[in-house]
Amino acid sequence: MFTSVDDVTARLAATGYLASPAVATAVFLADRLGKPLLVEGPAGVGKTELAKAVARVAEARLVRLQCYEGVDESRALYEWNHAKQLLRISAGRDESWDEARTDIFSEEFLLPRPLLTAIRGDEPTVLLIDETDKADIEVEGLLLEVLSDFQITVPELGTITATRRPFVVLTSNAGRELSEALRRRCLFLHIGFPEEELERRIVRQKVPELSEALTASVVRVVGALRAMDLRKLPSVAETVDWAHTLLALGADTLDEDVVRASLGVLLKHQDDILKAGAKLDLDAV
Repeated sequence: MFTSVDDVTARLAATGYLASPAVATAVFLADRLGKPLLVEGPAGVGKTELAKAVARVAEARLVRLQCYEGVDESRALYEWNHAKQLLRISAGRDESWDEARTDIFSEEFLLPRPLLTAIRGDEPTVLLIDETDKADIEVEGLLLEVLSDFQITVPELGTITATRRPFVVLTSNAGRELSEALRRRCLFLHIGFPEEELERRIVRQKVPELSEALTASVVRVVGALRAMDLRKLPSVAETVDWAHTLLALGADTLDEDVVRASLGVLLKHQDDILKAGAKLDLDAV
């Protein structure tokens, strides 16, 4: 998909995603080497958006597996359409079981889920396995065959191998440690909070109506909050939300009243809001 790291940077920027050199390099290598890309970092720094941006650049179909506690094989790989199978069995009462079994365990009765959908596609595909750390560790075993050989075994049908490998992005908020076996199959990228200059560019792109001076103030205040010992540090997504908030409030400058009234956009816990209200010195930032 990409000819160079600079090509990645330029084409992602054209979709609205401003990538750091480290991000652009990781995407280029994942594409060139055909390896899944494991992206870790705090929530709201652009991990999921990176996969979406790559899909837009490649004009590819985005297939997303949203992980959560309790997600299992039937939700990730495939399941059989049991209701349709029962109807088929009822319709063929005079058939032997061997005859019915051959029919009901066929493609017509198979319900592909995200992993199988991505593997079987013959068009450009980006497979996003989102918040991998929220799934049970057993789910990682399901991913190993997919990520090592890009194939899935359906016992009744055999092994299905990808004719066109998808570009795979796994995201993790580091809520739990992923297995070494899974990490070995991936290139690794950590996305943290961006440097001040990059974050200003992001805000300017997402909220172009905000003045440059106010944008700079917003980014400095968010940086000061991130330096505090808070339960949940504000992410880039919250920085952009706060910029939209200030625009909606018609604020021209960041004074104490505006900041205190809108801290709930940046901080999501009352004790964080109280701590920030006590420690934040606007004159210092």
